[in-house]
Amino acid sequence: MNELVVLKSADNNSLVTLEKGELVSYLKNNEELIHQKGNPGWRNSDTEMFPLIGPTEKNNFLVATPKGNYSQDQHGLLRELKYTLENQTESTCVFIKKYAAYSAVENSKFPEKSTARLLSWPYSFTFRKIVTISNDSLNISFEIISEKGMPFMLGYHPAFKLDGNKGEIIRSTKGEISIQQIMDQGSIALPVLNTSEIHLIKEKGFNLKLETKGFQNFMLWTEVPNMLCIEPISAYPYTEGKFLTSDLFNISTGKEIFEIAIKPF
Repeated sequence: MNELVVLKSADNNSLVTLEKGELVSYLKNNEELIHQKGNPGWRNSDTEMFPLIGPTEKNNFLVATPKGNYSQDQHGLLRELKYTLENQTESTCVFIKKYAAYSAVENSKFPEKSTARLLSWPYSFTFRKIVTISNDSLNISFEIISEKGMPFMLGYHPAFKLDGNKGEIIRSTKGEISIQQIMDQGSIALPVLNTSEIHLIKEKGFNLKLETKGFQNFMLWTEVPNMLCIEPISAYPYTEGKFLTSDLFNISTGKEIFEIAIKPF
């Protein structure tokens, strides 16, 4: 597979680049909106969290399912699988990952950051990432095809570029949150629950509106002033007393679709 996929809008003012399925650039009128790999804060620019969100170390890296306990590291094993490019046009591309039930997957965090060498899940699934650029927005959809009854959590984890002065504001129906407030949380992401829309308001450059379908929650994370992860999630995993309990998981109907639109304004 070609490592780089470049999409452009009909008006040629928006340009999106993906590397092995990872969103590494979104240029709007030549302004970069995505955190650049290699800059302080995070080694990536986006990833997907599936079939669970959050850390598993407190559970000895085991997650309970109706089919027994299975080894998972933070944010699930999907991130350890490689995308295949399934389809591409000038403005749209489709990436796919497939997993066969009970297959052992090498954990890239072992042994430096984890004691779990192999990860597995007792359900097969197909995971598609559909990326489309238009004149006004970047649209990303996730299609999950799996066995009915499979428990799962889903989160999308993009990182957005900030100017480094902590002047940006996160605004939603829940109120306003400063970059400093998010940084003060440390490694635990700050929740913004029961909303499908959130705004990143900047002092200069494009503001961003994130609109979602299927997620209904966000969490915010950064430990540096030059980037911010605004993460649509199906459930917030850090609530005290509810660590990876069954009520945090969706139950698959066989096919699920989640959507996010990133709209500069």
